Amino acid sequence: MGLTASVLAIDAGNSKTDVAVVTSDGDVLATARGAGFRPPAVGIRTAVDTLAETAGRALTSAGLPSVTHVSACLANADLPVEEEQLAAALHARAWGTTTQVRNDTFAILRAGVAEPRGVAVVCGAGINCVGMRPDGRTARFPALGRISGDWGGGWALAEEALWHAARAEDGRGPATALTADLPAHFGLPTMYALIEALHLNHIDQHRRHELTPVLFTTAAAGDPVARGIIDRLAEEVVAMAAVALTRLDLLNEETPVLLGGSVLAARHPLLNDNIRERLTAKAPKAVPQVVTASPVLGAALLGLDHIQASVEAQARLRTHFE
Repeated sequence: MGLTASVLAIDAGNSKTDVAVVTSDGDVLATARGAGFRPPAVGIRTAVDTLAETAGRALTSAGLPSVTHVSACLANADLPVEEEQLAAALHARAWGTTTQVRNDTFAILRAGVAEPRGVAVVCGAGINCVGMRPDGRTARFPALGRISGDWGGGWALAEEALWHAARAEDGRGPATALTADLPAHFGLPTMYALIEALHLNHIDQHRRHELTPVLFTTAAAGDPVARGIIDRLAEEVVAMAAVALTRLDLLNEETPVLLGGSVLAARHPLLNDNIRERLTAKAPKAVPQVVTASPVLGAALLGLDHIQASVEAQARLRTHFE
């Protein structure tokens, strides 16, 4: 490995990219933040060009032309074939001697564990789950939405809340306080008015995510329909975690289960306590915990794993970010 070994760690999400240049001793030489990474929207070449601007600033600041290893955890790298394509695209930039690309969920998992062993469920705009063992075995899901069997995340919660509220107002479904609470968030009197505003784009479609906190507030007030939606999300989170634990033969071992992403990191008692109860029933030895550490820490730790850095180096790196 040698003292000159270094890692370019990249955590690239849809909205922002964080980069860190780290030595084999765990010292952070430079960091940089840039725009989001969105290959489906702009194409791989343009997305990597955007990434290159941020990586270039970090390398220049660190005074290095390149590194030993590039550890990139990227949004939209949902399938192994996509990871391979993106790894080739990044490696062609000659930032490092070796390059490894993983889905960005792996960064959250590695940031929350002392060794590369455990399962992470991430619930932000969408939902995803990954698991890993020190021997390199992993467990993952395609996480492409309904076509891959997924339900959950802030977008799905908002959509489900709208569905139930609309049916309650016109009589097709049971009564719920969501019928008043959701349109009131936008200053509207009825669900019909909200439906019309969304359909005619008087309210930007991207603002739907604002309804997720409203759902949790309504559920916390005791509304049975809202609580039912939260229960369903808890069930989905535990189902993914239990399957990942089973695939990795960790179901009967004490294993950390990290809960990350904006919805889970918000620590809503109604959701997180529900998850813990269900997880205890399905996987009694699982140890659930919310992880809020910076994902770029996880990407950097994966890089240090690759270059076989010491435990002390990993601890020094973690101290910098935490």
